[in-house]
Amino acid sequence: MNESLLKQIKEFSILCVEDEDGIRKRLINTLEYYFDDIYEANCGNDGYDMYLLHNPTIVISDIQMNNGDGISLVKKIRENDINTKIVMLTAFSNEEYLLDLINLNINHYILKPLNSERLQEAILKCLDDKLNMLLNLGSDIYLDTANREISYKNEIIKIRKREKEFLQLLYDNKNSCVTSYTQIEEHIWEDRFMSTSALKTFIKEIRRKLPEDIIVNVPQEGYKLI
Repeated sequence: MNESLLKQIKEFSILCVEDEDGIRKRLINTLEYYFDDIYEANCGNDGYDMYLLHNPTIVISDIQMNNGDGISLVKKIRENDINTKIVMLTAFSNEEYLLDLINLNINHYILKPLNSERLQEAILKCLDDKLNMLLNLGSDIYLDTANREISYKNEIIKIRKREKEFLQLLYDNKNSCVTSYTQIEEHIWEDRFMSTSALKTFIKEIRRKLPEDIIVNVPQEGYKLI
């Protein structure tokens, strides 16, 4: 994960509620990579007390626990709080059970067994409205759309408005394989005529700034990200 994004995440806090000591310990060990403020509880009742005491940004909880299960915990939280982000850990995947979770207004659920990829996905989804998200253009290359910057490892590269818009357009169309010349002209050049030579010069300048060449030209079609 990009260092800038990780630094933002560390500003938030998380409460982990899990009754199996081994699972809770492993989960907290992983969460320590993302968060400085981590709280823990081994049951729903204690989890609710910790929630009231610390007001965490995210609550991640197992469902089946003694002395207060995860469903009861979420119900109590949601009585007066719709803002705290909630992630549920569950070994169940049947539709009726998942529908109950949705009706409790949770933000994400993770099917066990838990792994680091699923956990990171849940964290990013919960915080997507709080983070200055960076668009991953390639290996260790991120576009900061708010500040018009390319970050590569510890290097920051300033870019122009049109260059930022072009890279964001490529990113938005990455599932379509190719961003057509027509799309580029309409979104980047707007009401101006885009000549072939002007586009080639524009692309050449962007490639000069990027730490790696991640832009591919598809003849007669357009451009795409590698």
